[in-house]
Amino acid sequence: MHRRHHLLAVAAACALAACSTTGEKAAPPMSSPTPASQGTSTASSATVNLASASGSLVSGKLSMAPMGDGVHITGQIGGLGAGQTHAIHVHEKGDCSAADASSAGGHFNPTGSAHGRAGTPTHHAGDMDNIVANAEGVADINIHLSGVTLGGGAANDIAGRAVIVHAAPDDYTSQPSGNAGARVACGVINAAM
Repeated sequence: MHRRHHLLAVAAACALAACSTTGEKAAPPMSSPTPASQGTSTASSATVNLASASGSLVSGKLSMAPMGDGVHITGQIGGLGAGQTHAIHVHEKGDCSAADASSAGGHFNPTGSAHGRAGTPTHHAGDMDNIVANAEGVADINIHLSGVTLGGGAANDIAGRAVIVHAAPDDYTSQPSGNAGARVACGVINAAM
């Protein structure tokens, strides 16, 4: 009896194996959706020299480096109001030539998403959390921007784009830019290869 069950099990396994070779391909394993255009950072670092815009006195210097799933940003921004909160974003064009920094275009948004808060399911690739100035009007920057690369030319590459500091905080909901107000500083992301 035991031998009969064993033979039936072997026959069933062979029949199943034969069914799987009928030309139909098995479905690929499910994975998290990742845009085909995402790449890998090729730059080791980048600097951003923020210059005032819209008649402000805001300026600063940022350093960027690839880290984990994105790019880490550190530095300082001064000339802000004491204790005030300001929006900061990566914008689509590395052009700060206009007096109001409008030449930098809109938020960096290669996936066509709605504006929102970084770390939530719906947001622009260039969306970051607000920064807060200390009593001297200086904001210490320590931000991780997920889902982007530095160099390499992929759709999610931020090298050569601009960082903009806004006059007001981002409300994280108003479209298309969080009701963040005037652009008070602009700097191009200059990558080091």
